[in-house]
Amino acid sequence: MISFQDLNGIQVELSFVKESFPIKTMHVLVLAKYKNTWLLTKHPRRGIEFPGGKVEKNETLVEAAIRETLEETNVLIGELEWIAEYMVHDELPFCKAIFVANVVQIHEGLTSHETEGVVWLTNDEFINCSALSFHMKDAGMQAIIEKVKEYESKWKY
Repeated sequence: MISFQDLNGIQVELSFVKESFPIKTMHVLVLAKYKNTWLLTKHPRRGIEFPGGKVEKNETLVEAAIRETLEETNVLIGELEWIAEYMVHDELPFCKAIFVANVVQIHEGLTSHETEGVVWLTNDEFINCSALSFHMKDAGMQAIIEKVKEYESKWKY
């Protein structure tokens, strides 16, 4: 378990073991690559980040991850694999499941209603991006990116 404060000063715990936290996981985050670029989205207030969001009523974590990614990037993902979860100790604490996924289909020309759309960044562009949202810059994200390196061979390019 990795414990750290995010850039807003909120305590966060990250675990690579399922069901490590006492509350139900009701948020998702998706990491995917396609043609050696990261699949990201541009949130209008926070900046560039991995797609994700809240689980809706009667929806599984995997279904939420697929839906949120499609809504935010117009990219259909598949072959999802759970890699981690984290708990944010905010006023209303919440847990988020983290998945790696393959890009199945890119819907060109569609517009996103939740974000400013898809952003594709190479590793170098990602590392040097000044427009990343705050949670993309913390110690937890660094640990997640390191863990994802184990899965890179599973991504189809």
